[in-house]
Amino acid sequence: MVQAYILIQTDVGKARDVAAAIHDIPGVVRVDAVTGPYDVVVLAEAQNIDELGKMIVSRVQLVPGITRTVTCSVVHL
Repeated sequence: MVQAYILIQTDVGKARDVAAAIHDIPGVVRVDAVTGPYDVVVLAEAQNIDELGKMIVSRVQLVPGITRTVTCSVVHL
């Protein structure tokens, strides 16, 4: 199992809509609207890195209102 945090920037006023739409995507563990340079932070998980990448590209990035994403893989030190 792999996990990643997805940091999302949205169009002005769209953070709530983006968070609601992402909440229902399979593999999404948690969605939070936040302040700062990003508007929404998502914790996602998948069986492997390829599945995680496919979910991000084919599901998350297609949500209307998203302008940019940054994916940060979780590592266990």
